[in-house]
Amino acid sequence: MILKDHIRHVPDFPKPGILFYDISTLLAHADAWREAVSQLRTLIAPLKPDALVGIESRGFLVAAPLALELGIGFLMVRKQGKLPGPTIRHSYALEYGEDTIEIQQNALKPGQRVIVLDDLLATGGTMAATIALIRKVGGEVAATAYLIELSFLKGRQRLEALGVPSHSLMVYES
Repeated sequence: MILKDHIRHVPDFPKPGILFYDISTLLAHADAWREAVSQLRTLIAPLKPDALVGIESRGFLVAAPLALELGIGFLMVRKQGKLPGPTIRHSYALEYGEDTIEIQQNALKPGQRVIVLDDLLATGGTMAATIALIRKVGGEVAATAYLIELSFLKGRQRLEALGVPSHSLMVYES
Protein backbone atom coordinates (compact mmCIF):
# COMPACT_ATOMS: atom_id res chain seq x y z
CA MET A 1 0.00 0.00 0.00
CA ILE A 2 1.28 3.45 -0.88
CA LEU A 3 0.51 5.66 2.12
CA LYS A 4 1.16 8.87 0.19
CA ASP A 5 -1.93 8.05 -1.89
CA HIS A 6 -3.95 8.72 1.29
CA ILE A 7 -2.55 12.17 2.07
CA ARG A 8 -4.56 15.13 0.78
CA HIS A 9 -2.69 18.28 -0.26
CA VAL A 10 -4.50 21.50 0.58
CA PRO A 11 -2.98 24.62 -1.01
CA ASP A 12 -3.00 27.97 0.80
CA PHE A 13 -3.87 26.53 4.20
CA PRO A 14 -3.63 27.80 6.89
CA LYS A 15 -2.45 30.86 4.97
CA PRO A 16 -1.53 31.76 1.39
CA GLY A 17 1.64 30.10 0.12
CA ILE A 18 1.47 27.10 2.48
CA LEU A 19 0.78 23.60 1.17
CA PHE A 20 -0.90 21.65 3.98
CA TYR A 21 -0.42 17.87 4.13
CA ASP A 22 -3.72 16.60 5.52
CA ILE A 23 -3.69 13.26 7.34
CA SER A 24 -7.47 13.19 7.85
CA THR A 25 -7.85 11.23 4.61
CA LEU A 26 -5.37 8.64 5.90
CA LEU A 27 -7.21 8.39 9.22
CA ALA A 28 -10.54 7.94 7.39
CA HIS A 29 -9.25 4.91 5.45
CA ALA A 30 -9.11 2.04 7.95
CA ASP A 31 -6.73 -0.16 5.96
CA ALA A 32 -4.30 2.70 5.26
CA TRP A 33 -4.39 3.84 8.90
CA ARG A 34 -3.81 0.27 10.11
CA GLU A 35 -0.86 -0.01 7.70
CA ALA A 36 0.62 3.28 8.94
CA VAL A 37 0.41 2.15 12.59
CA SER A 38 1.93 -1.20 11.63
CA GLN A 39 4.84 0.48 9.84
CA LEU A 40 5.43 2.78 12.82
CA ARG A 41 5.40 -0.22 15.13
CA THR A 42 8.09 -1.87 12.97
CA LEU A 43 10.23 1.28 13.26
CA ILE A 44 9.65 1.89 16.98
CA ALA A 45 9.49 -1.55 18.64
CA PRO A 46 13.24 -2.32 18.29
CA LEU A 47 14.02 0.90 20.21
CA LYS A 48 12.26 -0.55 23.29
CA PRO A 49 10.68 2.65 24.66
CA ASP A 50 9.08 2.72 28.10
CA ALA A 51 6.39 5.13 26.86
CA LEU A 52 5.37 7.19 23.86
CA VAL A 53 4.86 10.94 24.00
CA GLY A 54 2.42 12.66 21.66
CA ILE A 55 2.48 16.37 20.89
CA GLU A 56 -0.87 18.21 20.84
CA SER A 57 -2.97 17.52 18.95
CA ARG A 58 -2.35 15.38 15.89
CA GLY A 59 0.59 13.74 17.63
CA PHE A 60 -1.97 12.21 20.00
CA LEU A 61 -3.60 10.48 17.04
CA VAL A 62 -0.29 8.88 16.10
CA ALA A 63 1.13 8.05 19.54
CA ALA A 64 -1.94 6.72 21.36
CA PRO A 65 -2.82 3.80 19.07
CA LEU A 66 0.85 2.92 18.66
CA ALA A 67 1.36 2.85 22.45
CA LEU A 68 -1.63 0.52 22.71
CA GLU A 69 -0.12 -1.74 20.02
CA LEU A 70 3.22 -1.81 21.86
CA GLY A 71 1.62 -2.37 25.28
CA ILE A 72 3.23 0.75 26.79
CA GLY A 73 2.05 4.06 28.21
CA PHE A 74 1.10 7.20 26.32
CA LEU A 75 1.95 10.67 27.65
CA MET A 76 0.72 14.04 26.41
CA VAL A 77 2.61 17.26 25.78
CA ARG A 78 0.13 20.13 25.46
CA LYS A 79 0.02 23.86 25.12
CA GLN A 80 0.08 25.82 28.37
CA GLY A 81 -3.06 25.63 30.49
CA LYS A 82 -4.56 22.50 28.89
CA LEU A 83 -3.45 19.83 31.40
CA PRO A 84 -5.01 19.43 34.87
CA GLY A 85 -2.92 19.43 38.01
CA PRO A 86 0.67 20.51 38.47
CA THR A 87 2.72 20.71 35.27
CA ILE A 88 6.28 21.32 34.14
CA ARG A 89 6.61 24.00 31.44
CA HIS A 90 9.04 24.86 28.70
CA SER A 91 8.84 28.09 26.70
CA TYR A 92 10.44 28.43 23.29
CA ALA A 93 10.82 30.98 20.53
CA LEU A 94 8.65 30.98 17.44
CA GLU A 95 9.29 32.91 14.25
CA TYR A 96 7.18 35.75 15.66
CA GLY A 97 6.83 35.39 19.42
CA GLU A 98 6.95 32.61 21.98
CA ASP A 99 4.96 29.52 22.94
CA THR A 100 4.87 27.28 26.00
CA ILE A 101 4.31 23.55 26.25
CA GLU A 102 3.68 21.43 29.34
CA ILE A 103 3.72 17.89 30.63
CA GLN A 104 2.02 16.79 33.83
CA GLN A 105 4.32 16.69 36.82
CA ASN A 106 5.29 13.08 37.60
CA ALA A 107 3.88 11.79 34.28
CA LEU A 108 7.42 10.85 33.27
CA LYS A 109 9.79 9.22 35.68
CA PRO A 110 13.48 10.19 35.60
CA GLY A 111 15.40 7.86 33.31
CA GLN A 112 12.33 6.72 31.40
CA ARG A 113 13.09 6.07 27.74
CA VAL A 114 10.54 7.65 25.41
CA ILE A 115 9.89 8.22 21.74
CA VAL A 116 8.11 11.43 20.79
CA LEU A 117 5.59 11.32 17.96
CA ASP A 118 3.85 13.89 15.85
CA ASP A 119 2.00 13.74 12.57
CA LEU A 120 4.48 15.90 10.64
CA LEU A 121 8.08 17.10 10.89
CA ALA A 122 8.66 20.53 9.35
CA THR A 123 11.28 22.84 10.90
CA GLY A 124 11.53 20.79 14.11
CA GLY A 125 10.89 23.76 16.42
CA THR A 126 8.08 22.24 18.47
CA MET A 127 9.82 18.87 18.56
CA ALA A 128 13.08 20.46 19.76
CA ALA A 129 11.10 22.19 22.53
CA THR A 130 9.45 18.89 23.47
CA ILE A 131 12.85 17.17 23.63
CA ALA A 132 14.07 19.97 25.94
CA LEU A 133 10.98 19.57 28.14
CA ILE A 134 11.41 15.80 28.43
CA ARG A 135 15.08 16.20 29.27
CA LYS A 136 14.15 18.86 31.84
CA VAL A 137 12.04 16.30 33.73
CA GLY A 138 14.76 13.64 33.49
CA GLY A 139 13.46 11.57 30.58
CA GLU A 140 15.58 10.10 27.81
CA VAL A 141 14.40 10.76 24.24
CA ALA A 142 15.45 7.70 22.25
CA ALA A 143 14.00 8.97 18.95
CA THR A 144 11.23 10.90 17.26
CA ALA A 145 8.81 9.56 14.66
CA TYR A 146 6.33 11.01 12.18
CA LEU A 147 3.88 10.04 9.53
CA ILE A 148 5.19 12.80 7.24
CA GLU A 149 8.50 14.66 6.95
CA LEU A 150 9.00 17.79 4.87
CA SER A 151 12.71 17.27 4.29
CA PHE A 152 13.23 20.63 2.57
CA LEU A 153 12.55 22.40 5.90
CA LYS A 154 15.53 20.62 7.54
CA GLY A 155 13.82 19.59 10.79
CA ARG A 156 15.66 16.26 10.85
CA GLN A 157 19.05 18.02 10.86
CA ARG A 158 17.93 20.25 13.73
CA LEU A 159 16.95 17.24 15.84
CA GLU A 160 20.02 15.20 14.95
CA ALA A 161 22.11 18.15 16.18
CA LEU A 162 20.40 17.50 19.53
CA GLY A 163 21.47 13.85 19.34
CA VAL A 164 18.00 12.52 18.57
CA PRO A 165 17.35 10.34 15.49
CA SER A 166 14.14 10.79 13.49
CA HIS A 167 11.99 8.24 11.68
CA SER A 168 9.35 9.08 9.05
CA LEU A 169 6.98 6.95 7.01
CA MET A 170 6.58 9.45 4.16
CA VAL A 171 9.09 12.06 3.03
CA TYR A 172 8.27 15.01 0.78
CA GLU A 173 11.29 16.66 -0.88
CA SER A 174 9.53 19.91 -1.85
